[in-house]
Amino acid sequence: MSATIQAQEFHRTEQAAILPEQQYAGSVNPQWARLLKLLGMNVRYERCLGAELFTSDGRRILDFLSGYCVHNLGHNHPHIIEAVKDELDRRGPAMLQSHIPERAGELAARLCSLADGQVTKAFFCSSGSEAIEASIKFARAHTRRAGLLYAEGAFHGLTCGALSLMGDPFWKKGFGSLLNDTQQIPFNDLGELERHLRTKKFAALFLEPIQGEGGIRLPSNDYLAGAARLCKQFGTLLVLDEVQTGFFRTGPFLAAHHYSVAGDMVVLAKALSGGLVPSGALLMTDQIYDSVYGSLKRSLIHTSTFSENGLAMRVGLAVLDALESQDASGRSNDRGNYLRERLRDQLSGFEMIEEIRGQGLFTGIVFRPPRTLSLRLGYEAFAKIHPAMFGQVLVMRLFRDHGVLAQICGNNFQVLKLVPPLIITRHQIDEAVGAIRQVIQLAHSPSVFWSEALGLARRAVNV
Repeated sequence: MSATIQAQEFHRTEQAAILPEQQYAGSVNPQWARLLKLLGMNVRYERCLGAELFTSDGRRILDFLSGYCVHNLGHNHPHIIEAVKDELDRRGPAMLQSHIPERAGELAARLCSLADGQVTKAFFCSSGSEAIEASIKFARAHTRRAGLLYAEGAFHGLTCGALSLMGDPFWKKGFGSLLNDTQQIPFNDLGELERHLRTKKFAALFLEPIQGEGGIRLPSNDYLAGAARLCKQFGTLLVLDEVQTGFFRTGPFLAAHHYSVAGDMVVLAKALSGGLVPSGALLMTDQIYDSVYGSLKRSLIHTSTFSENGLAMRVGLAVLDALESQDASGRSNDRGNYLRERLRDQLSGFEMIEEIRGQGLFTGIVFRPPRTLSLRLGYEAFAKIHPAMFGQVLVMRLFRDHGVLAQICGNNFQVLKLVPPLIITRHQIDEAVGAIRQVIQLAHSPSVFWSEALGLARRAVNV
């Protein structure tokens, strides 16, 4: 055996002896591995089915996070798996880049029809962030303006253009200059919006119809319709970011449908993937399309390597089939109303609970600082360590002690987000609500919850 082969065999043997989590920490993201270990969430999952996750040590976890609204149909839905297998067995054209992908046309037509507004064309890509980047380019091409408006509390993605449409400095720090000509405005304030639009400097207004990471913030009944009217009046495009709220997550296909509003562009992703094949889409009007792809020479002016690939298009169609066959809209409304009713019933009277809000299965528990002195001291100590500490301890307790996976909102640490798959049952909701009540009851104890949590905080250096 040559020295080279011996060295390769030794390396393989050495690598095999390293635990997967050590490999991840060594070669991918050590700080993420460290955080999961600190929170007791570094478990190994062996099977994920529907709304249930099964770990290698025999635990069953209820998923109330859904991969941040990726798993609207739950994990490993049989119809989606069958579509993937069938497409692979078919051995058809997947990534030719020089043909007409027929399923892309079918998926685009169905998405535009479900959006039920003025959009008629689709650009496919691999993620919501990528679709946001495309919408920035397309808005500027169509309007010949540079300015971009976005709302306080927004979350549109972590690429450079998307970051330019977010106000929270946490996400931007250390990454240098981003896009110029972007402006933050208050969410839900038509007067301030009109003041900016009157300048006619802005190509587009980017809005999540219901803010996700901003804290499950619902607009007033007239805000979105007013924003659409003002945009039309002053020649600014309305871009609706439905990455988290689309695909019946809040009841109708788009959250904007609650308010009878249609966007000039609609951004979709996450649930379009079925949880298996990354996919995103930007829906737009004919007029916007013509501004970008207006000639043969410009037919490839904006594209993406994995755009329209056969596997993603097949999965997208299977997702729509499954959502419609299982009455996703009805289930989202029914289960969402039930979840909020049960939460209000079980959490009323706790002084740190301010509000339960949401639409469909897009729900937030909003916390407030306690009034009781013994609780306030611990709460304020948490806030000094890190603003997210209180929420992360709630998340840790839910996961570790009760087997419920949830998360706080990324731009509002005072809101616990609950976004289970749309196939969740009432029994599973009852189980999760019972667990949440127990954790919140413990948080209102001046000793047990706070003392352990402060010990955790002391171990978290460089948070």
